[in-house]
Amino acid sequence: MRIFEPLATTSFSFLKGASQPDEMVWAAHGLGLQGLGVADINTVAGVVRAHVAAKEAGLRLIVGSRLVDVDGFETVLYPKDRVAWGRLTRCLTRGNRRSRKGTCTLEKADVLDAMEGACAILVPPPILTQIWLDYAQAYLADAPLAADLYVAATRPFDGTDFQRLASLTRLVQGTRGRLIATMDALFHNPERRLLADVLACIRTKTTLEAAGYLRLQNSERCLKNPDEIIRLFKGFEDCLQVQKKLFDAITFSLDQLAYEYPDEVVAQGETPMDSLMRLSELGAQGRYPDGVPERVRAALDHEYALIDQLQYAPYFLTVYDIVAFARSRGIVCQGRGSAANSVVCYCLGITAVDPIRVDLLFERFISAERREPPDIDVDFEHERREEVIQYIYDKFGRHRAGIAGVVISYRGRSALREVGKVMGLSG
Repeated sequence: MRIFEPLATTSFSFLKGASQPDEMVWAAHGLGLQGLGVADINTVAGVVRAHVAAKEAGLRLIVGSRLVDVDGFETVLYPKDRVAWGRLTRCLTRGNRRSRKGTCTLEKADVLDAMEGACAILVPPPILTQIWLDYAQAYLADAPLAADLYVAATRPFDGTDFQRLASLTRLVQGTRGRLIATMDALFHNPERRLLADVLACIRTKTTLEAAGYLRLQNSERCLKNPDEIIRLFKGFEDCLQVQKKLFDAITFSLDQLAYEYPDEVVAQGETPMDSLMRLSELGAQGRYPDGVPERVRAALDHEYALIDQLQYAPYFLTVYDIVAFARSRGIVCQGRGSAANSVVCYCLGITAVDPIRVDLLFERFISAERREPPDIDVDFEHERREEVIQYIYDKFGRHRAGIAGVVISYRGRSALREVGKVMGLSG
């Protein structure tokens, strides 16, 4: 029997998961699992690292998010296709926009909407209650028809395991839901249990001594090898067979995501490359009023050819449009970084350094071999940056523009200080 782990929470579930995404992936690979599902609490921040590691390991990976609504009900969503991925990320965007920094407020309606075209796993709490069962019953009844529904069958090893599995079996009877076996992993090996306890104490601002039931009862919420999982779910083999159905239903991969450049920046009747060359040539006349030198002409032609080959003209035009707006409003801005290697960027006025004069190499910026999208960094004066942001939203639409977020993590000194508090140390 092929065994998978459909639920893994990583350190991107801040102060909850006790293993990095790549640690989860490599551990799953080493244990002989056929696939792994990574889903963090109200975020997709950890999936890229998991994706990169899974490609290196040759492990089947599904990615999604563990949505927690305002009532604390947890539903893991794995988009089955690209459209469903967009629906999930829109749901997270709505939840973040209506919340204070660091939180995500999701209503039941948000979760149900995001279920469309996804595999949804309802995750029971450590202690199964009638309140949760009632909530789960309502979710199963209200879920869209295009959602594949599952309920996580876990083994908490607290003396109630078989009673728990029996209750969950009764829950899904007569519904579209199916039980799916999972360890609901918080860490990749049992040695990380203490770290998970420390994180729980930091999260709740308490000490290990006073934590009580906040601490895990055992080390079982880790990845396990297939033989052990089969043993643990003896008598509930259907829950194991459902795992493969879940993974087979999902065709979405992060490899399907690509930049989709706007066409508003292209002049009517022109191709993106036509517009870029026209604007670059106009800019070159200003940069070189005595005539474009032969070396510059050769460099421009070389860059045009490579930009056209890689179809990056819309990106250059988008950056040019934003910079032109800022300049028209007297907002100080300056391109920097590897874009300074480009004569096209110099002629467009994005950067201020002539790369030919200082012998910079364009291939450090864009290379046909690497086939990585270009990255043009532009700094805008701090006091008026919001004007530029609002212009971008107004011109291209909030549904096609976003701000890249950062995940703040502990460094050595701050981590030591927080762990000291957990240990009961002061000062």
